[in-house]
Amino acid sequence: MQLIAVIGAGTMGNGIAHVFAQSGFEVNLVDLDPSVLERGTLTISKNLDRLIAKDKITEEDKDQTLARIHKFTALEAAVVKASIVVEAVSESEHLKTRIFESLSQYCDPETILATNTSSISITKLAASVRNPERVIGMHFMNPVPLMKLVEVIRGYSTSDEVCAQIMQVAQQLGKVAVEVNDYPGFVANRILMPMINEAIESLFEGVAGVEEIDTVMKLGMAHPMGPLQLADFIGLDVCLAILRVMHEGLGKPKFAPCPLLVNMVTAGKLGVKSGEGFYDYRESKKAEKVSARFLKV
Repeated sequence: MQLIAVIGAGTMGNGIAHVFAQSGFEVNLVDLDPSVLERGTLTISKNLDRLIAKDKITEEDKDQTLARIHKFTALEAAVVKASIVVEAVSESEHLKTRIFESLSQYCDPETILATNTSSISITKLAASVRNPERVIGMHFMNPVPLMKLVEVIRGYSTSDEVCAQIMQVAQQLGKVAVEVNDYPGFVANRILMPMINEAIESLFEGVAGVEEIDTVMKLGMAHPMGPLQLADFIGLDVCLAILRVMHEGLGKPKFAPCPLLVNMVTAGKLGVKSGEGFYDYRESKKAEKVSARFLKV
């Protein structure tokens, strides 16, 4: 069985580790911060408990899944024997490039180096390693254990063999893999982020309120979650970072982030993870709408 190394134990990283381990892969989960590593493994355990409560897995399945996850705080030790490495750190080109430079030193030349980036160029990341043909994008959707899609992104140098292997691995995880090419935002975020940005613009310009905008999209367009609630769930800082990558890479005005989004991120209102975004998550009661003082009237 292949050994998978997952770099980063945050929301995406622990979700990716979860699905690999539940599918029978041995997983080395690495994070330089021991507290993040502990929280990540605790999240996996709780998510497995939810599956038990729904009679989708057994207690024995949970125990076996957790037994396949091995925790590391040292990158080299975690990746040196891995056949596939999946990088899932925050959406920073500088940070990801540094990690890929290290992977180029530590990993076997045949190791596949995948990134879970939602917008950063695979080709740019591949330029920092010895074997760029081994670099590919695996863009999982959040929450990883529940969402079926994986965008498989080919960089300029990604080999056909590596792409085929990753498509097969995604299928082993029970995911639907869709192959796309390396352009800013790929497919998912190139379409999703302008919609979220336009929803924020509509709020900013006073067209309608938070709940009204989300209700229109949920009931009128059959979206399971409104765009403002979804932005909170993704993280407003992540949305801003993706929009900036697309605006810079594609040069089109429609990708320019709304000033309200910029201000909210600057103020630390990042959505669910900070406790407040377009809705207030600090109380268990019904979420409240964003303060009117942020709005353009």
